[in-house]
Amino acid sequence: MKEFKGRVVAPGQVKAEALVSHGGLNTLASFQKALQFGDKNATCGDQNNQDLFGHQMAGKALCLPQTIGSTTGGMVLYCACSMGRQPACMLFSKPIDSLAGAGVILADVWLEGENTKMPVIDSLGDDFLEYVKTGMTISIKEDGVVVVE
Repeated sequence: MKEFKGRVVAPGQVKAEALVSHGGLNTLASFQKALQFGDKNATCGDQNNQDLFGHQMAGKALCLPQTIGSTTGGMVLYCACSMGRQPACMLFSKPIDSLAGAGVILADVWLEGENTKMPVIDSLGDDFLEYVKTGMTISIKEDGVVVVE
């Protein structure tokens, strides 16, 4: 078990299974099937991300360095939350980009109900992404502490 401390972007406590990507998350390519075609598991559709492609993202602790892609990134994350198809949490090794951050914060502020929440912690460091593996159990606390078991 190891603990990492990051910056709270969207607060919350959660315990979930880790899903790890060592490359950036293309939000539109990854969530397109979930948003357009009703995939409630949010199966990753980004063929360029071999760590995530074909894996269920909904309900997982999504661990990644950063998001990549177009200016739709924030809206995609907001929509995933509004439809209840978001990861259990998003954990960034690097600082979150402004577009993804905007979508996450708007979802946290504007949406109501437990099934729309997605805690987000960033700036966890490269050591975090080197340590965590897909399938490990992750717990996050309100103060930005991430526990990996």
